[in-house]
Amino acid sequence: MSNLAPLTRALLSVSDKTGLVDLARALADRGVELLSTGGSARTLREAGLPVKDVAEVTGFPEMMDGRVKTLHPMVHGGLLALRDNDAHLAAMEEHGIGPIDLLVANLYPFEETVAKGADYDTCIENIDIGGPAMIRAAAKNHAFVSTVTDVEDYQLLLAELETHDGQTTLAFRQQLAQRAYARTAAYDAAVSTWFAGALDDPAPRRRAFAGTLAQTLRYGENPHQSASFYTDGTDRPGVATAKQHQGKELSYNNINDTDAAFELVSEFLPADGPACAIIKHANPCGVARGATLKEAYAKAFDCDRTSAFGGIVALNQPLDAQTAEEISQIFTEVVIAPSASDEARALFAAKKNLRLLTTGAMADPRAPGLTFRQVSGGFLVQDKDNGHVAPDELRVVTKRAPTDRELADLLFAWKVAKHVKSNAIVYVKDGATVGVGAGQMSRVDSANIAAIKAARMGEALGLSENPAKGSVVASDAFFPFADGLMEAAAAGATAVIQPGGSMRDDEVIAAADAAGLAMVLTGMRHFRH
Repeated sequence: MSNLAPLTRALLSVSDKTGLVDLARALADRGVELLSTGGSARTLREAGLPVKDVAEVTGFPEMMDGRVKTLHPMVHGGLLALRDNDAHLAAMEEHGIGPIDLLVANLYPFEETVAKGADYDTCIENIDIGGPAMIRAAAKNHAFVSTVTDVEDYQLLLAELETHDGQTTLAFRQQLAQRAYARTAAYDAAVSTWFAGALDDPAPRRRAFAGTLAQTLRYGENPHQSASFYTDGTDRPGVATAKQHQGKELSYNNINDTDAAFELVSEFLPADGPACAIIKHANPCGVARGATLKEAYAKAFDCDRTSAFGGIVALNQPLDAQTAEEISQIFTEVVIAPSASDEARALFAAKKNLRLLTTGAMADPRAPGLTFRQVSGGFLVQDKDNGHVAPDELRVVTKRAPTDRELADLLFAWKVAKHVKSNAIVYVKDGATVGVGAGQMSRVDSANIAAIKAARMGEALGLSENPAKGSVVASDAFFPFADGLMEAAAAGATAVIQPGGSMRDDEVIAAADAAGLAMVLTGMRHFRH
């Protein structure tokens, strides 16, 4: 296998014309013969560049609305022929096949077409066939052929040619080949995923996921683990689409926690008033609504000031200077909001270790989607938990119904519990969490821990009683026994929201009645492992 390969003939066939003319001109200046197709050839001719249409090479015109143009031995023979194989060279000579040393191809914009909500037939027409076939052929023959599939690699190619006097190295071609196969794999994954959705097939026989490298991370969850961040091409507002205004690069844990924070705060519509979520290790340590964003942050902060240190702050409205000033009082890793005022950005500028992200919009908590998690030997796939309950969907099962204030807090607590690791217990009072119990093996322990943390915070704030007194409590799953409920009652909770569905529901309801609690059932659980 040779190392340096000369570049004398190139085929340029792209959907995205960005940078095409400049690349082609640089190649032509090096004496490279240019072949092209359809719109690409037209673009090059209009720029005054010498180009030969592929139809001239194959002897067949483009046909069937462009579906057939490059699927021909004159093209694939030129891409696949081994230059050091006498039989291949003889076949090329016999059939008049010229070598193609460089393929520049990007694909029909299938992903963009789907993202725009195009109909079925339009999506089908945007499935590229000839492009992936050529890319795979050229990449397979990387011993001699360079394959460029990304616009951002145009300059890399030209630099390689400059360094090696119009030739490319094997290492360079291997790198391009890997990127080429990754691109066709991602493309096919997008097509198959869309097809499964179009057919309403929740469990296709084979499932593929793909992503585009957004950032090589310093390390993973721990310093000895390497890690990278990939985006999936969707336009859902969040950490993957956000603009970073300042601060050092996000870490693996920053990204994970910031995603958790923004997804939680997106449960609260901006039109319904300011809301703030503070996250630590992917669990909320404080969530609140307020008359102002500053007040919402302050109430969230007062739930657990200790855990908030070094946490992630997510806001559902534009960050203003007053809120920024309040957040600046302690060390915060990341602040994420739909936007930020100039004054707020100026205040944060002095905090070099604080990252400020803006998303442009809030995420839709009810939008469909998929989540997946790796396990040994495979991965689990499920629908995104976009379940919600409306007030009229709640079922009152106790003798006492919740008051209007309790009902508002119950619905608030239920939204928060959805984002707390199970077993989850959340105490809420006056539109703010006052205690959060997360990730315990026992629901009793979660209820107890949340109450202890609430009491500890009450003492730190100089309050005369445990903030959990007079609160409501949410449980992400049913109470299997009455003991967990009794822990909440002992802490001072007056109303409960939970899914129901336990074999001992009657026992739990009776215990609630005996304690004077109001209880509503949602019929929906929110396990979060």
